[in-house]
Amino acid sequence: MDVPEEDLVSVARFAIGRMDVHSAAELSMVLVDLDTMADLHMRWMDLPGPTDVMSFPMDELEPGGRPDGGEPGPSMLGDIVLCPEFAAAQATKAGHSLDHELALLTVHGVLHLLGYDHAEPEEEKEMFGLQNTLLAEWYESVREAQRRAALAERDMRLLGKTGFTDSGDPLGPT
Repeated sequence: MDVPEEDLVSVARFAIGRMDVHSAAELSMVLVDLDTMADLHMRWMDLPGPTDVMSFPMDELEPGGRPDGGEPGPSMLGDIVLCPEFAAAQATKAGHSLDHELALLTVHGVLHLLGYDHAEPEEEKEMFGLQNTLLAEWYESVREAQRRAALAERDMRLLGKTGFTDSGDPLGPT
């Protein structure tokens, strides 16, 4: 299945950065098939069948750290396991693209690694609100990067047609 791996890395980095996690913190993402996800779901959650995303936190993160501890440093956040085939069915049902569904699930997984949950209504409201905000901000950052790249490309075309020296002096038509 064709999966936008670069986008998944981008949205995970964005979410981690926005959540003020140390820039050297690590996580792993694994993409699995339906059978593997069903096995993990049963083994770890005692629930039958596959699911869309599972998160396996590593280091115990505490807000503010310990009073006797030093400055927080990098840590291993944990693992996010995504099932693109399951996500594809969800995306179709929700009426959006697989790429969007996988980006959403990646943010969801990151938030679980950071201790967020949605077992209780108030937790769900907080987590899903944060998830939607992070995803919207990421999309905006992607659009802004694309806009800047398009402007830079246009500028290079214009500069290439008129010709400038490295110092910015015009060479005349080329």
